[in-house]
Amino acid sequence: MEPTVQRLLTDKLYDKRKAGALELERSIRELVVAKDYTRIENIINQLCNEYAYAIHQPHARNGGLIGLAAAAIALGSELPAHLETIVSPVVACFTDQDARVRYYACESMYNIAKVAKGEILSYFNYIFDALCKLGADSELSVKNGAELLDRLIKDIVTESAATYVSVLQSPADEPKDSELQGSSSNAKLPTAFSLPKFIPLLKERIWIMNPFTRTFLVGWIILLDSIPDLELVTYLPEFLAGLLKFLNRNNADVHAATQTCLDKFLNEIKRIARVRKGIADSRKSKGDGKRKREESVDSSSVQLAPDEIDDAESITANEDEDEAGSEDDWVPGQDVAINYKEILEILTATLDSPLGRFSLLEDTIAKSQHHIEEDSVLESLRWIVSFLDICPEEVLPFTPKILAHLLPAMASGVEPIRQAAARVNTSLMEYVVSLTDESEAPPPLPTQPPRPLAQSGVDRPEGASSTRASLSSGRDIDIRSPTPAQNRRAPTPAAPVPPQPDLDYAAAVNSLTLLFLNDHEATRVAALTWLIMLHRKAPRKIVAFNDGTFPALLKTLSDPAEAVVTKDLQLLSQISRNSEDDYFSNFMVSLLQLFSTDRKLLETRGNLIIRQLCMTLSPERIYRTLAETIEKEEDLEFASIMVQNLNNNLITAPELADLRKRLRNLETKDGQLFFVALFRSWCYNAVATFSLCLLAQAYEAAYNLLQIFAELEMTVNILIQIDKLVQLIESPVFTYLRLQLLEPEKYPYLYKCLYGLLMLLPQSSAFAALKNRLNSVSSIGYLQFGPRPYVSSTTATPTHSWQSSTAEAISSVQSPVSRPRNAQDTYSSLISTVVTPSASNYDRPSRLGKGREENNIRWDQLLEKFRSVQDKARRVQRLVDGSLEDGSDFGELRVAEKETSRPGSGPAVPPKDSTIAAPAPKRSGLGRQFGRLGATVSGRGKRSQ
Repeated sequence: MEPTVQRLLTDKLYDKRKAGALELERSIRELVVAKDYTRIENIINQLCNEYAYAIHQPHARNGGLIGLAAAAIALGSELPAHLETIVSPVVACFTDQDARVRYYACESMYNIAKVAKGEILSYFNYIFDALCKLGADSELSVKNGAELLDRLIKDIVTESAATYVSVLQSPADEPKDSELQGSSSNAKLPTAFSLPKFIPLLKERIWIMNPFTRTFLVGWIILLDSIPDLELVTYLPEFLAGLLKFLNRNNADVHAATQTCLDKFLNEIKRIARVRKGIADSRKSKGDGKRKREESVDSSSVQLAPDEIDDAESITANEDEDEAGSEDDWVPGQDVAINYKEILEILTATLDSPLGRFSLLEDTIAKSQHHIEEDSVLESLRWIVSFLDICPEEVLPFTPKILAHLLPAMASGVEPIRQAAARVNTSLMEYVVSLTDESEAPPPLPTQPPRPLAQSGVDRPEGASSTRASLSSGRDIDIRSPTPAQNRRAPTPAAPVPPQPDLDYAAAVNSLTLLFLNDHEATRVAALTWLIMLHRKAPRKIVAFNDGTFPALLKTLSDPAEAVVTKDLQLLSQISRNSEDDYFSNFMVSLLQLFSTDRKLLETRGNLIIRQLCMTLSPERIYRTLAETIEKEEDLEFASIMVQNLNNNLITAPELADLRKRLRNLETKDGQLFFVALFRSWCYNAVATFSLCLLAQAYEAAYNLLQIFAELEMTVNILIQIDKLVQLIESPVFTYLRLQLLEPEKYPYLYKCLYGLLMLLPQSSAFAALKNRLNSVSSIGYLQFGPRPYVSSTTATPTHSWQSSTAEAISSVQSPVSRPRNAQDTYSSLISTVVTPSASNYDRPSRLGKGREENNIRWDQLLEKFRSVQDKARRVQRLVDGSLEDGSDFGELRVAEKETSRPGSGPAVPPKDSTIAAPAPKRSGLGRQFGRLGATVSGRGKRSQ
């Protein structure tokens, strides 16, 4: 450069530097005209090295920047060859510490870009990176300069980014024969702007927190997406995660711009999906039409002459060419590839956010973070719902991950998130339900081979003569045409059916099982609802007993929320109903083990669990399996508590009404077997066993149980259970029992059972209630079987005569097969009972009559079972109390008493001898409590003696 220009460029005044730049521009123009490129290059290098890179001379840097801009203006069309040398120092000055240098760098680059136009796109990444930083500059003048430069670069990108090819990339010997040849060669060359090279820079800058930079980035993303040929949506997964973080309510401008940008992307994806779906449907319909035309041509070619066949085939070929030409028509968006998989991965990861974590914090930063999470989650849910409409088959593989994060969002404290999550959950569940299971998928139809000519003739609906004619004509065609197969084209195969997308059931079940530990009830209920639906759809793929799902379901029974327990029981019942018997048995055993280890669960939710299971499964199957398991239980205390709970439900639960009706009918073999199965396990609880006999109307067995009660220790627990039983007797469940009190001759042992309960109870409200009930019907009972004229006082005691008359009443009413024919037979049967007092009452015909004999119900064995179980429980209780040694003599005494009162055969009823008849005067005293009628009966007894 001339010394005058050098002096002016280093001056501190802007006007003088500008004058030096104008002089430099004039000099370079002259050199360009003279084509002195060597001196031009030397001047540019001098501006760069001695001025623009002069670190300690700010005025020299300013002069160098304005000088480089003047050189670019002067070069004009020759600028591309020197552009790299000019741009590099200007880009370096964008980061200078001096604000004036940064401003002049923006001014210089503006002038350079204005001259270079499309060529500046080769250095777009450097300029874009600098503008990202300058947009957040603290100096207002620098920001204004950067904004002007940004607008110019956007205009250049909009105009030239998709098509401009640098002149440096064009070959020197480019042929100029035709414009078509030139355009085809340019199409093969890379454009100056490269979107794949720009995306890594955008991916890096997308995580910047500065709101001005975010506004700058969103603006550029919207611009690039608006250029049709760039297809920025293809690279959406690269920066979508960072873009979702821009949804910050603290800056309304950034939030609005980001929302607009995301809406544009989503609408574009929807448009591309519609285009591709329309093209696929069009191809499918055309393929079907083409196949039908070929079949029609093949079927009609039998009746046509050879020249007509050629004409038909030529017409078909022309139609195929027209269709091929129509298929070649390009539709915008048909070749755009959307990476749904990566987009869904980003959306799913966005759902994994600590919703509501900062709801209780007062810190401003925490609240801001909460808003960020809220808005990004809302947008992710909106995109997933849209994807379920656009491409549900792409969403299906992500179902386990989506569920893991979606269901917790359904319990969010933010109402919009809760509603959006519910919409996604509903749409996803509807799509999964609509899928065809493998077992339900129809087999693929075999492709029919082309029919032979003869067959095509036979298929025509004509007479026999025409059939023969067509056959002969077919043979003639075969003779005339030596290679008929070559003239006919092979039929177009049917379009292959895409494979049905399948859900990863194992991963989905694992994700849902982990949600059982979630703190929110709505999440746990939703997880169980999904499992119920999945098991109903594919029971074989969901749950096996040896995996971790079954223990998790059992543990969920301890959930504090009743809705969760109800859903859990519904799922367990559904699994058991569709599984083998071993699964059901294991389920019942595991349930009892859970109750045994968690007594609080048994106390609070035991009744609910049993009733819910009985609603969905067979109640008899449940009770029979539980009874068989309890009978083997070693923990006698738990067995007693469990039997008590099962018995209470058996008596009171509305779900078990049919089971109670079946127990009342012991004439059938199934009913008897079910009663025996329950009785053997019910023996662990004395009061429950007694109530079971009352429920089954086995009053005689119940009365004999009361006699064994005398040997038991009347604990407070037993008395409480008896008190509850009295209250149940007053309930609607035992209405039939109270009505049977009106027929004492038909149900004599019922009176004994109720009076026995009265004797066991202390003076309490239950005692008063039962006493009032018996007093209301006591006169009927004494009128019916008080005096018996045919039983002498010397034959037996009054008590024994009352029992004998009761046995006679049972035999006469409910055992018609063994009913005595006359009074003499009645007297003989009565005498036989009195003479052999050690015989069991169950050897006589009773309420069951013939049915019991045919099915061999061993009532004596059942009573022995009850006695042995109660004795075992008593010994265990003594051992627990530490008084086994002190009570050993008492225990031996009780055993001795039992041995003396029972023969070797073990009858169910104690013998009616003198030792048992001794308390007879007490019965008279009891009779005196029920009014004058009872006193009269007692008086008659005394007078008869």
